[in-house]
Formats: sequence, structure tokens, C-alpha cells
Amino acid sequence: MSIEIRKVKGVIPAMITTFDENEDVDLKRAEALTEALIKEGVDGLYITGSTGEGFLMTGEERKAFAEAVIRTAAGRVPVIVHVGDIGTRKSIELAEHAERIGADAISSVPPFYYHFSSDDIYSYYRDISSSVGIPMIVYNISLAGLMDSGLVRRLATIDGVKGLKFTARDHDDMCALKMELGPDFMIYSGCDEMATQGLLAGADGIIGSFYNMMPDTFKAIYSLASKGDFKAAFEIQKTATTVIKYLVQWDFFPIMKTLMTEAGLDAGYSRRPFHMPDPSTMDEIRAFCRKMKAEHPEVPMKYLGR
Repeated sequence: MSIEIRKVKGVIPAMITTFDENEDVDLKRAEALTEALIKEGVDGLYITGSTGEGFLMTGEERKAFAEAVIRTAAGRVPVIVHVGDIGTRKSIELAEHAERIGADAISSVPPFYYHFSSDDIYSYYRDISSSVGIPMIVYNISLAGLMDSGLVRRLATIDGVKGLKFTARDHDDMCALKMELGPDFMIYSGCDEMATQGLLAGADGIIGSFYNMMPDTFKAIYSLASKGDFKAAFEIQKTATTVIKYLVQWDFFPIMKTLMTEAGLDAGYSRRPFHMPDPSTMDEIRAFCRKMKAEHPEVPMKYLGR
């Protein structure tokens, strides 16, 4: 029995997928990471999406990873399974599997590459949503072609579409959508470097990549924002944003995994074509992280490297 969608809020890592040194999906690492993130107090998990390198995985690998995470979570936090792909039939297969194994919701980017029309995109979400009985969270991100607010409003009329992951910086649009669509339509801010601003604009929760490595940081931000202390939340946000802006100069998924592992949270490896920077650059990154932790002892960042 999936959780009621209005209870899916808070800090939700867009969970990384754990690969081993041979780039194979490592389910033991997945189980351990799921357990660790839950112990850190995250409010949910969003899996096999962009951060999860889902488009670099086969359908069977995505299913196996989802099974491991949902089995380990065991209902302690909601799990949202990203089922997006370029074809509707492929996404329906993943959606039906997610429902069978106990996912609380599904999510999807719009179909990409072929410059699909708004009618095509509407049909895509309608067909997937109608194939299952759990909520769909639309994922609006520029990497897949940012949908305008008019199309999002149209998608919100589909039975089963109950929320939006808004990964864009024009929070005035997000605020307007939240006010118009109301409390039963959940909106999640997806820009890690603007989490505080997203919450101020009315987001119900935050979903992001760096919440894997900095769950404690963003839990602090969310806690302060929930109390209305946005000034204090933004002070922490500024430090987090400095870290994010620095790391995204490179392929940050493998960097983030390496820093987490060195801090005691085994996150495995990434899949090619993502790659690690050269050793000297990685040493510079480690030095930067140590400097940030030393200069900001008031900001919790325990997994930001050793």
C-alpha cells in the first residue's frame, strides 16, 4: 500500500546508483547506501533518475536496483521510481514493475531526442499514468527539454499525475503553479543550489543529487525553512552552493561517489562515459573540501570527503 502523496515531502536524495569497479550494478552497495541514507534522516528516495545514471542502465538493471532499494527501505521512507525513457512502452513496463514491488510513486522526464510535440508528451504521461494505480510525478528538466507552464498545467489534469519535480531556476513560475494547483498537487524543487529559494517559493520538498553526499546539510536547511527561518537556512545554503558550483566543473557523479566513500559511506563507482578527473585535480578537490569544512564548522558536511 503506497503512502498518500501529500506525505511525500522533505529532503529526498535523487539517489545515486551503486556500480562496482567493473561498472556492474552492485546491489549489496545499494542496500548499504539505502540503509545509511535512511539513518541520516532523509525523508524519501528518488531512484534511477538522472543522478542515478538511469539512462546508462538496461531495463532489467533498473528493475533490480529498484527492488533492492524498496526491499531495504521496507516502508520506512517513501520511494519514488523514475521510469522515464524515450518510448512509452518501455516506461510502462518500468512503471508496472515499480507498482508491483511496492513503489510509492513513479516519475518521468518527458520523452526526448525526437522533439516530440506537446500532444505527444501529454499522451506519454496519460498512457503511463493510466497503466498503474500509484501517483506520477512529472519531471521538468532542461536536459530532457523544459516544458512550459501551460503544458505542465495540462499534464496536471491527467488522472494519476499528482506532482511535479521542478528542476529550473524560474521559481516565480513554480510559485504560481503551486498556488494555482493547490495543496493536493505536490511540487518538489530540483535545483540543489537553490533549495532554500525553492522552499521559500512554496515547494513541498526538495529532490537533488547532492543530498546523497550532503544529507545532513540539506536536512538542516529544510528544518530551518520549515520553521520560517529562511535567513538562517540561506546562510547554510550559501556554503552548500559554493561546494556545488565548484564540483560541477567536472563529471560530479564519480567525484561525489569518491568523496562519500573516502568519508566512510561506500557509494561505488560510475559508468562510462562519466570519468574521474586526473589524480592531481582530485587532490585539489579534496583540498577544497577540507578547506570548506574547516572554514564552516557550523555547517554539517560529514560526507564531504575525508
